[in-house]
Amino acid sequence: MNQVSTAGAPPAVAEPGDATPAGRHGRLRGLAERNALLALLIVIGGFFSVYPGSAEMFFTPENLSVLLGNQAVVALLALAVLLPLVSNYFDFSLGAIAATSTVLSAGLMSRNGAPLWLAILAGVLLGGAIGFVNGLLVTRFRLNSFVATLGMATLLGGVVQWYTGGQTIITGISDGLIDFGSATWLGLPRVVYVVVVVAAVLWYVLVHTPFGRTLYAIGANPRSAKLLGIPADRNVHLSFVLAGLIAGVVGVLQLARTGGATADSGTSILFPALAAAFLGATAVRPGFFNVVGTLIGVLLVSVSVSGLTLAGASAWVSPVFNGAALLVAVGLSSYLGRHRGVAAQ
Repeated sequence: MNQVSTAGAPPAVAEPGDATPAGRHGRLRGLAERNALLALLIVIGGFFSVYPGSAEMFFTPENLSVLLGNQAVVALLALAVLLPLVSNYFDFSLGAIAATSTVLSAGLMSRNGAPLWLAILAGVLLGGAIGFVNGLLVTRFRLNSFVATLGMATLLGGVVQWYTGGQTIITGISDGLIDFGSATWLGLPRVVYVVVVVAAVLWYVLVHTPFGRTLYAIGANPRSAKLLGIPADRNVHLSFVLAGLIAGVVGVLQLARTGGATADSGTSILFPALAAAFLGATAVRPGFFNVVGTLIGVLLVSVSVSGLTLAGASAWVSPVFNGAALLVAVGLSSYLGRHRGVAAQ
């Protein structure tokens, strides 16, 4: 186990007594930790709502709809990233899986005249199949997950380049799929509802099912988990498969939003997703990867980048901000993970 340093089951320790000063201090600190990211999101959103350079366009229904629609694929990929991270593994290929799914679905419709349902199913199942291979490499052949999935991402990038010839696939894409990607319902893009459904299901799985709780246990202490009879390899393998399936859905949604498939490596959505997942580990349940915190992290990154763009920031600001957010998030989540571990001893 050599992948990431923050994840795992919540420590089974008693909370400090509420009646003591130390207990009250502990409760206040915990409250501040859990809600700091949300408070920062509100502050940043408020700032760009009144800042002269962005105030006119930032807090408008049109901008918020575009922002949420564009970030839906990032949010969904962040949820996919979350599954291996919970069990202390890292999947660097999920962005490439999404890009490959986009290209396959577009190619089947454009070049082979496949019906929409088949193109969608193929894209999603391809993601699951690649996730299965990743899980096999990590659990059966004991490869380092970072190295294995980085290699898979590189391989998939080459496959996408070969399949597309470096060209964009824009003809023959189903109008129904494109309409779904651009349409709204109750004022929100339809793709947002897909994210909400997946997030709700994933939250329930991680928090309220034995499978989800065992992933946290594996992340906390894999050796102890095995001694307790937890099928660690099987569950970790399944987490890679589920992450791949979600990444396949991301690819289909990306096609619906853009109306075409490019020879993209997927890194443009992977790094914001990673930043959101690690930022999420600093909120709601600090020190532990969690669904709600991850969604807050997505909103924080997207709101910040949108505000900076509207304020007239240069094009280089977005990647710099995403990289800085990822570095800060990894540092904070690692610190909180170590802090919780010490508190549990």
